[in-house]
Amino acid sequence: MPNPQLEGEMSLTDEEKQALLRIARESMEHAVRGKSLPSFDSSTFTPALQKNGASFVTLTIRGGLRGCIGALEAYQPLVLDVRDHAIAAALEDPRFPPVQEKELEQIHIEVSRLTEPQMLTYANSNELMAKLRPHVDGVILKHGFRKATFLPQVWGQVPAPEDFLSQLCYKMGERPNIWREAKLQVYTYQVEEFHELN
Repeated sequence: MPNPQLEGEMSLTDEEKQALLRIARESMEHAVRGKSLPSFDSSTFTPALQKNGASFVTLTIRGGLRGCIGALEAYQPLVLDVRDHAIAAALEDPRFPPVQEKELEQIHIEVSRLTEPQMLTYANSNELMAKLRPHVDGVILKHGFRKATFLPQVWGQVPAPEDFLSQLCYKMGERPNIWREAKLQVYTYQVEEFHELN
């Protein structure tokens, strides 16, 4: 059954989600331990996993963020995208030191599969706030060469649209209220989110 948050896309099956979570876990653990990655043939996966897809992989420990890396646009098969971003979230997130082997048992993996971002047209800051859909839309802001995004899951911590936009501007390296003063490029997307159960 299609996920209502993944507009225009068919949702993955439970088996496909489990396959991606397994690959994310195996790849992350091998990389953290300094071992060669397990080889796999992407052509052995279902068409949905072979199709180019954009994903974010989020790592948490006891609910606290431990790493999050992803892509906003699809450029490689989804199965490879998840593998690469699981490794990058563990080792390359500049906000955190690399994950240590002793942390692996505590890490919880969440995968977000993204729809293609769509430009949001708006006349002013009030209309921008009104057009955002909390808990549904992920948001990308662009201003000059700067760009930042929040996944839809971030609405859980920042439910007010004005605060959501201000914090996203800050993440982008701009003044928090620049979205009120300047016409930023705004894109929205939706995600299909799934995570490890234990």
